[in-house]
Amino acid sequence: MSFIESPRFPDVIGFTAVGGMGFSTSIVTLASGYEARNVNWSSTRYGYDLAIPVRSQSEVETINAFFRNAQGRANGFRFKDWTDYSATKNSTATLTSKTFQLQRDYVTGSSTNVRTIKKPVSASVSIYVNNVLQTTGFTVNYTTGVVTFVADPSGPVTWSGEFDVPVRFDVDALRWRVVDRGSASLLYQCEELTLVEVRL
Repeated sequence: MSFIESPRFPDVIGFTAVGGMGFSTSIVTLASGYEARNVNWSSTRYGYDLAIPVRSQSEVETINAFFRNAQGRANGFRFKDWTDYSATKNSTATLTSKTFQLQRDYVTGSSTNVRTIKKPVSASVSIYVNNVLQTTGFTVNYTTGVVTFVADPSGPVTWSGEFDVPVRFDVDALRWRVVDRGSASLLYQCEELTLVEVRL
């Protein structure tokens, strides 16, 4: 599978998506009524449904072109989740003394769940060391989310910025039906158009 870094899936269409995060948990109810639960995934996987809204002719043409170039389920691409696309002073994971992986922190009381960010939005990332904004001495790889310093940073590395979700289409067939006549063109709805997060 290859990955389409640019363009991102059109924001104006992605804005209407229904979806978000999901876990995978196996649950067995015992004879006593107690449950045995097994967490299959250590982190969430995101998914989205784009088939619900009615589409105009121009939107259908845009989606058709994107679907053809992604070759259905074959290739991944960037998608903006409008419910969760930015971070402010979030943590990084230390890879080496000079390289750090961007993360998104989700805090509830004393509990923190960490999400690896591998698709930051180009030119949106600000880097801090000891809570001080850095302007030189580092590079950000916007295709992997790895920050590389010229010299070892003198304290904790945090970041602010925007990020995309790496996804693919979860269907290999794209089928439209005409549902009405709009003022400028026909209106369409897709039978099934789902996206699922790609683990990179």
